[in-house]
Formats: sequence, structure tokens, C-alpha cells
Amino acid sequence: MVNEPTGPPVDVRIVRLPGGDAHRWLDPALNVYVTAMGYPRGVEAQRRTLWRQHIARPGWNAFGAVAPLDHRWSPGTRLRPSVMTRRIPRLAGAPDSRDEILLGIAYGYRGAPDQWWNQQLRIGLRQAGCPPDRAAHLLADYFELTELHVHPDAQGLGVGQALLNALLHGRPEARVLLSTPEVAGEGNRAWALYRRFGFGDVLRNFTFAGDPRPFAFLGRDLPIPTTDGPALRSSDTRVGGP
Repeated sequence: MVNEPTGPPVDVRIVRLPGGDAHRWLDPALNVYVTAMGYPRGVEAQRRTLWRQHIARPGWNAFGAVAPLDHRWSPGTRLRPSVMTRRIPRLAGAPDSRDEILLGIAYGYRGAPDQWWNQQLRIGLRQAGCPPDRAAHLLADYFELTELHVHPDAQGLGVGQALLNALLHGRPEARVLLSTPEVAGEGNRAWALYRRFGFGDVLRNFTFAGDPRPFAFLGRDLPIPTTDGPALRSSDTRVGGP
């Protein structure tokens, strides 16, 4: 097993990931997703088709956090052998057109009544006794934050905050909604990030069909205010070209 030496924090870039270039970034993104969520290997294949279907939905948008592949990066953390599975070749705007590694992924799209997630939330609100007019208002005009994941090697560096800022900036919808697993005392980085961004409770301890874990639905009005964060560079670049 070969370990890279540790070094100073990496120079992270936030880049747009166009759907037309999914053949370049989708597999690295799925690797980040499975690793961050602690799922067994093989889940990538199950999710690949679903993520491709999401790309076709109205209002879909995605951003990735990337860093130089050969950089000695995160203090106290050594690069893992799986690093090559997150390599993205020749991202536009990369120094010297070098290969880069994907550290995080965020995407979402405009919510609609014919989507499974929307239907699950409607069921949950009805079961919780939410008045129909309030539920209709809540789901009338929203952006679904579908996925936001940061590889464990890059967590705690402000990558999630930078991705969330990029994804939500300029959205035309009235609000953003998301679902996240319940955690005792809301004690993880995801919950801390969402609360810091002003997300409030929409529905708690909901069990999706086919998943025994309890989830929380969270939401907040848009637009979001500009927030001060780490010095992460944001560039509206595409994978493979401008």
C-alpha cells in the first residue's frame, strides 16, 4: 500500500459539471457518493441509471469540487489507493491541463408532482396532519437539493459550503428542499452545514418506501444570502472544454 505524504490544504476549485459531459465525471462522482455515505461497493451501478435520468429533468444543475491529482493535500490525511477512481482527465481551467481529482459533488433540479421524492414528501406531510393548502404552497415552486457529498478525505475544509453556495446561487425557485438521514443530536457535518445555511424543519423522522432509516426533510426560502467561506476558487468551467 502506497501512501502519499501529507502537506498543506489543497487549492480546491468549484466547477460546473454539465450533463453532456457526464461520461467524464459520473463515475468519479458516484465513487464520492458511495464512500461518503458508507455504502458497499456495487451501489454505484444501481445509482448510475437514476443519476442519468435526473440529468434530463427540468432545471437540473451540478457542481463539483476538484483539486490537482498530484497535490499533497489535506493535513493529517493521506491519499487512499482509491484516489484514481475519482480522477477526471484534463478539466478546463486546470493548471497546465493536468488531471484532477473529484472531492465533492452537488446537484439538484426543479421539483414536480410526478417525481417520486415529491410524492413521498406529500405522503409524509399528509400523515403528519399538514393542512393541504400549506403542503400545496410548499411544493408549488421549489428546487430539490438531490445530492451533496464530500469525500471523507476532504471533509472539514469548507468544500460542502462552497458546493452548496454554487448550486443555490441564482436559482429562480421560491425555496429549496432536501432530505437527509436523521442523526442523534443532529451531530454530523451535514446537519451543521444545513443549519448554518438557515434550513429549517419541514418534516422529521420520515421513512421512505424501501429504506428503513428515518429521514428529515429540511427547507429554506431562496435566494440565499452571500456567505463568507473558505478561500475556494469558483470557476464556471466545463469538464473537457469551455
